[in-house]
Amino acid sequence: MRSGEVHFSKGHGTENDFVLLPDPDGVLDLTPGRVAALCDRRRGIGADGVLRVVRWEALRDGPEPVPGVEWFMDYRNADGSVAEMCGNGVRVYARYLEHAGWLPGDGFRLGTRGGVRTVRVAGDEVSVDMGAAAVGALSTASVDGHAFAGVAVDVGNPHLACVTDLAIDDLDLTRPPGHDPAVFPHGVNVEFLTPLDAGGVSMRVHERGVGETRSCGTGTVAAVVAALRHAGRHTGEVAVRTPGGRLRVTVTDTTTVLHGPAVLVAHGALTPEWWAGAA
Repeated sequence: MRSGEVHFSKGHGTENDFVLLPDPDGVLDLTPGRVAALCDRRRGIGADGVLRVVRWEALRDGPEPVPGVEWFMDYRNADGSVAEMCGNGVRVYARYLEHAGWLPGDGFRLGTRGGVRTVRVAGDEVSVDMGAAAVGALSTASVDGHAFAGVAVDVGNPHLACVTDLAIDDLDLTRPPGHDPAVFPHGVNVEFLTPLDAGGVSMRVHERGVGETRSCGTGTVAAVVAALRHAGRHTGEVAVRTPGGRLRVTVTDTTTVLHGPAVLVAHGALTPEWWAGAA
């Protein structure tokens, strides 16, 4: 490796993909421009977001560390903006800790801007206790002039989950769906999903600051909460079919748990010239 190279890994959770930057001591200058360049699928590596792997005590621009929690997931959207949480990202982050030999144990707690999450690694599956989802106001999303009724669900970040009988495969999600800025002043992730049937739903999602993604962990949790309520239930276990693969969500009276795969696909290094030019 050349001096000044920046190491990276690439991973995905049901094809929601991330560039991981190992930075345990918090020395990288991770600017919004560098994040956007890393995520660009032509001039960079290409990803839906960046996960900086940093010890919480070394993080200079985040919440105060929680005693006993060593690692913090510093998550950035593809446009360079900082985001609170990412359920698929947590699972890929845990897989990286396992690869690097930094995994505190099969079950451990991880810091995020959306709160501390308990994570368990069990073979191919990684499960994340996402905490209780907060159900908020009813609202609408609009696509191509059509309004979709939905419910606001907070899973550490804001979602609008819309259950619909329309064919979700026909929706044009190349642009952000319209939403009520009075309800979501900082933007929102929008899910479109089928009604609950035989213990499962299908879902597509448009993530704020990213665009349509193949999957979204927090969005999957929000979708299941909305699907259960649409079916007159508040708890249960639901399988979710996304374009990138299958996930499973357990909703109890006190919490929600996201279960699914996490895969590392590559490890490498960014040249010093590229890193300097992307600032």
